[in-house]
Amino acid sequence: MIFDLIIIGGGPAGITVAIYASRNNLNTLLFSQNLGGMLSNKAVDIENYTGFPSITGIELAEKFREHLLKQENVLVKAEEVNFIQRENNTFKVKTDTEEYESKTVIIASGSKPRELNILGEKEFLGKGVSYCPVCDGFFYKGKDVAIIGGGNAGFESAIYLNSIANTIYILERGDKFLADKKNQEKVNSFKNIKAFTNAEILEIKGDKFVQSIKWKNNGEVLETEIEGVFVQAGYVPKTDYLKDLVDLNEKKEIIVDESMKTKTKGLFAAGDITNSKVKQIICAASSGAIAALSAYNFLNYEQN
Repeated sequence: MIFDLIIIGGGPAGITVAIYASRNNLNTLLFSQNLGGMLSNKAVDIENYTGFPSITGIELAEKFREHLLKQENVLVKAEEVNFIQRENNTFKVKTDTEEYESKTVIIASGSKPRELNILGEKEFLGKGVSYCPVCDGFFYKGKDVAIIGGGNAGFESAIYLNSIANTIYILERGDKFLADKKNQEKVNSFKNIKAFTNAEILEIKGDKFVQSIKWKNNGEVLETEIEGVFVQAGYVPKTDYLKDLVDLNEKKEIIVDESMKTKTKGLFAAGDITNSKVKQIICAASSGAIAALSAYNFLNYEQN
């Protein structure tokens, strides 16, 4: 069977692609091991998605899933794609278990957490090191923790953990925080959160579990006793398996035009995996709609 469209990724972009594809009667296959994507990991309520003055990431992810599952002609599979090849005007998409074929493909697989690549990070993963405050925060009730990263993810994590942890350290390697002013104002209102710029974590130390971090602040090397480290240092796009089908920028994001087209005919991309300047949920969903309509136009007017 040859699908009209295969979607890789089930976050806001991928699910929006599927909805628009269904509305245009495209026979569609969507690959996702986690419908809703990173929404479920959102540490604080979402207050900037149109139509919802305030909603949790988990609730919004469920709304996306509900909308998706009402669509016709959309098959969802929880398989991970590890290879794509274009052959004879169709795409062969391989997972660990099967091979599928489609006339068009839209990549909307988002990103994976950026690792620090420091001593102790891998050794203490699940033993004090975490990439998801929402998933693991309750393990650190009344404990001291460090958050690595001074962007929105780091500050939102601190706001979320404020009512759980004892003392929270935010360590930002750069000379200024990148979080929105609103998030910075919230963090500044909490007495148990200490935020530092020019702060570089050097090593995570412990025995069976994390016991301290070694870090440098304005050139001074320090060691602070903590029991949890939440890495919130950004995300890395999952693009390695695409090989030469796409062009990437210096951040390994897929370069697309205003129609979400890549350099390969019939291959599109949407969401945070692209070279979009603004990384917001509503922008990811918008790019998914554009990509779906571009794929429809390609199938009906451009393919031949």
